[in-house]
Amino acid sequence: MEKLKALRYFAYTIEILVFYMVQETPGLVPDLFGARPVLLIPIALSIAMFEKETASMVFGLLCGLLIDFGAGGVLGFHGLLLSVICYSVGLIAANLIQTNFLTSMLIALISTASVILLQWVFFYLLFGYSHAVYALTAHYIPRFVYTIVIMPVAYYFNRALALQIRAKEE
Repeated sequence: MEKLKALRYFAYTIEILVFYMVQETPGLVPDLFGARPVLLIPIALSIAMFEKETASMVFGLLCGLLIDFGAGGVLGFHGLLLSVICYSVGLIAANLIQTNFLTSMLIALISTASVILLQWVFFYLLFGYSHAVYALTAHYIPRFVYTIVIMPVAYYFNRALALQIRAKEE
């Protein structure tokens, strides 16, 4: 049983690393209105939908730190945000809600909007840039939309992975 859990965690880690490489490879993911998606946010959220809160937090931290490395911003900003969000999602998914496509999209909308709005607030608004609203409308909102479009793929992939390995556990 522990062997299959380790296999599932290993598969999640490989998935995160592959999507990180896809996200960071220039020209591999096409731009949409000048924005590129943050692929690791939907990956972290979809993993959190199928794991307990501690494992969700660890994978959220890993995804967040990789986003920080790739973005070249403040190290730990996304790590902290995604670890708290994924811990909450794991706790909610295990105890309060039924995990399905609709709830995963709702959680993705709220969580991704929170992360991207906090990026804008901390990196543009608080620094007093004169064109902060332009940055929001021209860069951050298209990034949000593009990231949300990836969520169904991440959800169904991680759902199939979690159900397939858990079926072997029983």
